[in-house]
Amino acid sequence: MKIAVRYYTKTGNTRRLAEAVARAVGAEALPISAPLTEPVDILFLGNSYYAFTIDPEVRAFVRSLDKGRVGCIVNFGSAAMLNSTYKKVKAEADKLGIPMHEKEFHCKGEFKGVHKGRPNGEDLKAAAEFARSIVG
Repeated sequence: MKIAVRYYTKTGNTRRLAEAVARAVGAEALPISAPLTEPVDILFLGNSYYAFTIDPEVRAFVRSLDKGRVGCIVNFGSAAMLNSTYKKVKAEADKLGIPMHEKEFHCKGEFKGVHKGRPNGEDLKAAAEFARSIVG
């Protein structure tokens, strides 16, 4: 099974989660600026809310994906105020016919002193366990 991990972060929180996910599944965590060069069965995509939606760079990355090269997107991320970005990412993936896994990982993320220290060690452990549960 071919697995890729891509992420977008402004604060470093999602990068830390991506690195935990990647270690758990034997992949490399790369920013979304690194294009997918090979077909993948599973794309773990880390992102967060910025100004109440997914960042335009995340939207552009998803739109750049080729249906024939991505079997399934698995969403993960963190946010200080809002919850999951799943619906926003799924809306973009649906336009391309790329399926989204029904499960995702989300935890609190520190932003301007709110949720200080998050994601923490327990969050990173939970992200890794989640990723392993997806790939079996």
